[in-house]
Amino acid sequence: MTVVPAGGVPAPDQPVPVASAGLARDRRGSPVPTLSMIATRFMELRRRRGLMIGVAVVNVGIPALFMGIRLLLHAIAPRTNPPAGNFVIFAVLGPGLLSTFGFIAAAVVGCTAGSRDLSEGMFRNLVVTGRSRLALYLARIPAALAIVVPLVATGYIIICAVSAFAAPTFIDDWNVNIPPGLSRAGFESWASEHAVPVICGLYHGRIPRDVECASPPRWSKSALAPGSSAPPRVEALAIVAARQNYARYAGIIRRPSASLMIRTGLWIELEAVVGVIVGLGLASLMGQRLIPVIVIMVLQLILTPVLTYVTIPHLQDLQRSLMGLAMAHLEPSGLPVVVGVPGVTGGVGGSGTAALLPESATQAAWVIVAWLAGWTILGAWRMMTRDA
Repeated sequence: MTVVPAGGVPAPDQPVPVASAGLARDRRGSPVPTLSMIATRFMELRRRRGLMIGVAVVNVGIPALFMGIRLLLHAIAPRTNPPAGNFVIFAVLGPGLLSTFGFIAAAVVGCTAGSRDLSEGMFRNLVVTGRSRLALYLARIPAALAIVVPLVATGYIIICAVSAFAAPTFIDDWNVNIPPGLSRAGFESWASEHAVPVICGLYHGRIPRDVECASPPRWSKSALAPGSSAPPRVEALAIVAARQNYARYAGIIRRPSASLMIRTGLWIELEAVVGVIVGLGLASLMGQRLIPVIVIMVLQLILTPVLTYVTIPHLQDLQRSLMGLAMAHLEPSGLPVVVGVPGVTGGVGGSGTAALLPESATQAAWVIVAWLAGWTILGAWRMMTRDA
């Protein structure tokens, strides 16, 4: 291609300049995706209404509906319905429901991003543009994360907000409404002032015949009459009941702490990121979406819970390479064990680590890094070697 000067045709003895500036700016072969490529992949995913509705329902709709119903029931009948938020609800919905099904929803988004061009016959059109196949693959990662991460964060913020601001102002234990934060002496003094309901609800021995135990409402702030008098023998039994149950009372948590909510939120987002990367790499490797989604669901809901708690001789190293076990060991400490809910295991130093297959936090972190790097390499390699 030649450039003709403005004055006309160049002289025969003058060199003809070549317009190479445009070729120098051609970066279609660069493996680094551009913002426009990422935005295009993001728009392609966002236009899939069924996918977006499903991901939004799992991550935002279910927590919002559940919390909304609890808020409504407590507002209508506060005496028979407990407050909407508490620590147990946070543990079940956050590390339990949202981490497990949020991971599956993130994997579905990753599988869609990794197989969309092939399923719709657009892969050849992308190749003929001259763009680097590696850049085309890498552009899907931030595009999918831009959809998954905000939705997971929104659902988790709803859970945290209700669990923290709508938590009970007292402790309900066997229909005995106890003020929080009492010392041992304060707990015994409070028990002596509410001797009859304390004996009926907390005493482990034989209840005296002269103590009439009424059936209080399931949940009521006025279930106890403050300052009710009782014989000295009954007050002494109430103090004994307080001593028996103080350790349990001191261990009850009404609402999650701010540090626990932050650490748990980061852990849930990490699981969503892993779901996107694994789904994207597996779908790119297999060239379709349905089978990778089924494989990930079986791995997350069936194989991971079983292999996390069952020690198989001579296969422990293989079990430690599971992403689910590594994520369980990285789960923040201070969370209770919720039986039957995958992902809620007590975390590092928590009450559930004794049941897990032993693995250090460093080993778990390296397993997560290996999964992220391995599936990214496999997915990119298959896209770069696939016939157009």
